[in-house]
Amino acid sequence: MTRLNKTLFFLICTAGVCTTLAYGTVHQPVIALFYLFVSILGVLWAAESFLSGRLLFSRSVLQIPLLLLGIYAVVQVIPFGTAAAEGGIEGAARTISLDPFATQVVALHIFALCIFFAIPLVVIDTAGRLRRICNVITLFGFLYAFYAILQSVLSPERIYGIYKPFAGVPFGSFVNKHNYAAIIEMAMAIPMGLIFVGAIRTEKRLLYVVAIVLMGSSLLLSGSRGGLVALFAEIILIIILTSRAKGRKNLVLKVALSSLLVAAAIGGAIFVGGDTSLTRFSETATSDDISSSRIHIWGVTLKVISYNLPLGAGLGAYAQAYTRYDPSGGYERVEQAHNDYLQIVADAGIVGLIIGALFLFWFFREGIRNASGSNTFRRGVAVGAFAGCFAILIHSLFDFVLHITAVSVMFLTLIAILVASGREYDDDIDEFDQTRSKRRRSATVTSIEGKQVKTP
Repeated sequence: MTRLNKTLFFLICTAGVCTTLAYGTVHQPVIALFYLFVSILGVLWAAESFLSGRLLFSRSVLQIPLLLLGIYAVVQVIPFGTAAAEGGIEGAARTISLDPFATQVVALHIFALCIFFAIPLVVIDTAGRLRRICNVITLFGFLYAFYAILQSVLSPERIYGIYKPFAGVPFGSFVNKHNYAAIIEMAMAIPMGLIFVGAIRTEKRLLYVVAIVLMGSSLLLSGSRGGLVALFAEIILIIILTSRAKGRKNLVLKVALSSLLVAAAIGGAIFVGGDTSLTRFSETATSDDISSSRIHIWGVTLKVISYNLPLGAGLGAYAQAYTRYDPSGGYERVEQAHNDYLQIVADAGIVGLIIGALFLFWFFREGIRNASGSNTFRRGVAVGAFAGCFAILIHSLFDFVLHITAVSVMFLTLIAILVASGREYDDDIDEFDQTRSKRRRSATVTSIEGKQVKTP
């Protein structure tokens, strides 16, 4: 294993951490640094392929939808003819996108994510690396949740005690609490999958339980209702995946364990105090300002979809298209649909719908197949990664979490982990099963007058 390969793996392990801590990588200067980071990854990847004499590339079909979306964004800015004169402006190129520049920016971003996604699919090539990246995500989730809880108590209005957003109350390193919840949903899914499958040795279980409870408490404390719904969906999926064909007793134990974890997380959130996602369920689903209400936004988005079928208004052009069909005063600029499914159809039309359907089909096929593997550790990883990504897909019904760079990076990392969990490796060691095997052997072998005999 070359130094370049080790460097690539190290950078992949730190990508989700760095993009999250950098305010979620939503500001333009930080996004520019992310592009530089991806460029460095690409150069190292190309150099490693050149030096090894073979193209290092994964055949996972889950890369195809993201690549197709980037290609379609390019198609949407190709000029065909001249638009009719409007507002005294003549000779403007006609494109599918209502905002060609915004679509070009989105295309660049998607291709950067394509390059990033392709690399962990290649470098997570041993069971040891799979274990290490899962440990990094679990440890980061624990420490990040601990910091977020402290910040909510000591400095709730400032990120890192320095940056105060213009609007809203931040949580963790995010201006938007829903994005924090999205990161934690994914981070806590990995240890939950390992715990429920039984891939953690007895002496380590308490550490994992503490990490899960702390992350769950911070999610509740963030006040994200979409995050709470996604968390429950995540837990239900894990129970389903780990209780099939194992009897009613096993199912009851899993439900009891889930209930205890949720109760502990709620208790932790109540102990810390403050507004939580549970208390926010008593609030109305709409706000006083109709221009920022989800119900109103979704209604206008449906108009955007109907008026721009079949090709869409253009990726990144949602804000431009929304203004045309907003019947309200539009006191606030609406740039996202607060529903990633509606927005992909609004932006990319029927093409976006087909691409999204392809991704969901391949994703669920990969997840269900790998979550039923024979190796206990890799099965636990598969269950966790599958459930974490599933939670984001549920959360996307209420928010625009996948439009945030840090969330997208962590989401793609979990998908790469899911794919990697379905492979067999030369260094595959089922630590938990191996420990049980040793105990079983030691229990059946006794010493009688210096001789070892097996007892029935």
